[in-house]
Amino acid sequence: MTHPLRLAGAVAVLTGAGSGIGRASAVEFARRGARVVVSDLDADRAAATTADIVKEGGEGVAVRVDVTSEADLAGLRAAALDRFGRVDLVMNNAGVLAVGAPESLPDAAWERVLDVNLLSVARSNRVFLPLLLEQGSGHVVNTASASGLLAYGFDRLPYVASKHAVVGVSEALALYLGPRGVGVTCLCPSGVITNIMEQITAYGPTSATPRAPKHEIVTAEQVATLTADAVERGQFLVVTAPEVQPELVERATDLEAYLRARISEQSP
Repeated sequence: MTHPLRLAGAVAVLTGAGSGIGRASAVEFARRGARVVVSDLDADRAAATTADIVKEGGEGVAVRVDVTSEADLAGLRAAALDRFGRVDLVMNNAGVLAVGAPESLPDAAWERVLDVNLLSVARSNRVFLPLLLEQGSGHVVNTASASGLLAYGFDRLPYVASKHAVVGVSEALALYLGPRGVGVTCLCPSGVITNIMEQITAYGPTSATPRAPKHEIVTAEQVATLTADAVERGQFLVVTAPEVQPELVERATDLEAYLRARISEQSP
């Protein structure tokens, strides 16, 4: 348990909120009474999400933000303060993928994915954490992935690396921020119906069929409900597939045996 945050009356700031999990979360936060600052690299999508919030009677503002720019994130903070006077919840949700055989992925693939998926969280920390620490309350949600908990998806190693890092960063942040009154939630969804395919860059054919868990595909709206519930409960880890938990226990109990079993599953 970390610190719960009541969404009614809170000010929520989200990145990558023009579509998918970010959009659904922005709408869900607003339904629970939050005032929402919606940001996305695509200004039209951010505006569309905000329009949906306003149509349902909520309060929202749209901002175009490139999360690889700390200046853009500072502008997002300024927009939140100018419009609503405070920030209570920050959801770092922007993400991209690069796919290809591990031996074929160039530095550019690694750099782009780590810049968007991981370094954006570092930038957000510098921009928003001083506000939350000063007021001694608030909540941070970092969108990772089941790929950040379990090492599958070897056709997308930069994504796996970035999401493992986000999980670790989130856990460390919970230890740092918890005693200071700020909660942290790490969102680790499995298969979700979103437009993430638009964010994939492919580098040649993959060398093998990637291992993927046979988890139920859920909607972005279902993920948004789980996320909002976690924020209001002060819950750290959110998964969309309960099967993740026993596999984590299996791996932690005997990593050698776990890896042997997974390798055997890949053998022709």
